[in-house]
Amino acid sequence: MARDYTPDGRNISPPLSWSSVPAGTKELAVVCADFGAGAPPPWVHWVVYNIPATATGLPAELPIDPAASMPPAIKGATQGLNGWRRPIYRGPAPPVGTTHVYYFTVYALDADVDLKPNLTRAELLEAIDGHIIGRGELVPTYERRPGKTAP
Repeated sequence: MARDYTPDGRNISPPLSWSSVPAGTKELAVVCADFGAGAPPPWVHWVVYNIPATATGLPAELPIDPAASMPPAIKGATQGLNGWRRPIYRGPAPPVGTTHVYYFTVYALDADVDLKPNLTRAELLEAIDGHIIGRGELVPTYERRPGKTAP
């Protein structure tokens, strides 16, 4: 994972893109989780849902202000609560010298599911259960090196 998408860099959300969503997709959702952290795992870095089916990805640097509008291509998208209980992206910061794996999963849904604001990963997955008609993953790693961490 590029440093810009971590607290050692700019800590902005990364751009994601996808194609060939299944026929019948009504909306999309994205979750980023680290299954090697958390008590119990996973530690959640990002939750985004209510993404229009017409979207071909998420642009970099989504707003960190919950009141800010989403970019036009993903108008209506909502950021859910991460592991810090905040509705924003927060990047990887594993212990120095360890490599962690981050699962960015996009879910294609067959219905416009009534999803409330501030859902956690667990709440989102429960709400979309039975509506997932496709999914894809991007699985980058990140290792913090001594002397390369944020001040």
